[in-house]
Amino acid sequence: MLLKNRLFTPGPTPLLPAAQTAMAAFSAHHRTADFKALYTRVLSDMKDFIGTQNDVLVLSSSGTGVMEGSVSNLTSPGDKVLVLTAGKFGERWRDLAKAFGCNVDVLSVPYGETFSVSDIKTKLTPDVKVVYVQATESSTGARHDIQGIAKLVRALGDDTLLVVDAITGLGTTHFDVDRWGIDVIIGGSQKALMIPPGLAYCAVSERAWKRMDAAKSPRYYFDFRKERKAAAKGESSYTPATSLFAALGAALDFVRQMGKGDLAEGRKNLVDNAELAAEMTRAGVQALGLTLFSPSAPAAALTAVNAPAGIDSGKLVKEFRESFSAVVANGQGDAMKGKLFRVAHIGYYDYLDTVGLLAALEHVLTTITGKPVEYGSSVRAAQEVYARSRADKRQPVGV
Repeated sequence: MLLKNRLFTPGPTPLLPAAQTAMAAFSAHHRTADFKALYTRVLSDMKDFIGTQNDVLVLSSSGTGVMEGSVSNLTSPGDKVLVLTAGKFGERWRDLAKAFGCNVDVLSVPYGETFSVSDIKTKLTPDVKVVYVQATESSTGARHDIQGIAKLVRALGDDTLLVVDAITGLGTTHFDVDRWGIDVIIGGSQKALMIPPGLAYCAVSERAWKRMDAAKSPRYYFDFRKERKAAAKGESSYTPATSLFAALGAALDFVRQMGKGDLAEGRKNLVDNAELAAEMTRAGVQALGLTLFSPSAPAAALTAVNAPAGIDSGKLVKEFRESFSAVVANGQGDAMKGKLFRVAHIGYYDYLDTVGLLAALEHVLTTITGKPVEYGSSVRAAQEVYARSRADKRQPVGV
């Protein structure tokens, strides 16, 4: 049969067609009135997409660039910081903080798990300047309790900042950024916003802006204060990825349409879409006798699934690609590669994507394991989840 390439990876994710068109058609110079209008509109809309009144920056880089900026702008060499890590991206926070000379205290839990309140309380002392954590650990498929963590951090007062890598969390998890007291929340273009890699963004609290004046770590390109000053004039400090900004504008318009003209409502619907696709997928894989890598705190951005006993997950990933031109992600790093595969629900995925992937999984398992699979069992389980979600939204006649 004809093969259509399909991405089921937690980044990059499938591209929004309207964003592709906008990106291809855009050619304005970045110091013109046309680009200034686009740039100003995007920054304003990004506040609604994130759900914040704080200033938002959008920089031309991968998400890791803004992660680095969230260390260099907020710390001085020798500052004590707390890194909460449960996977490869938590370990990236650790490595970034060490690179800038911080005194790094680490709370680590096994891959696939999340943090207990008591363990965080033990580590969270008044001398901690910044707490760094993921919202979703996309290497394991686990989601962390950011509201609970924020409550603990805010109890210490304004001298301790909370920085959240929500690169796969935004658009798949409901956040109340300002009320919870998140000081920096970070996202990336190639995730829920459905455009190519190349833009990273963050919302920054007034507490964090004040900290930057005292921070002594070196910074240049990722100097957030410089970028904020330029943004106030409708410009970026350096040459931006102009076509990606055009794509971002189109993506934000699409999310607004999901909310019938209300961008905040569209964001809610986008998150609910990911939640439903994730629930369908979890039901489908479990109907096939597979188990979740992170059963106690599963994310909506992606589902991490343990490979069948004795099977290298790389073989499943390869069979998906060769038989269906579908790209799912293998386990990440030495500890997880070959042991699990990851399926994304972040951004431009719908019902048909979800049931199609599960139907393909049935064939993949039959081919790789050599054992019979009851065709349709995973799809049926997913359909039942979908049907229940639809029934919950319907009002009985006469009520």
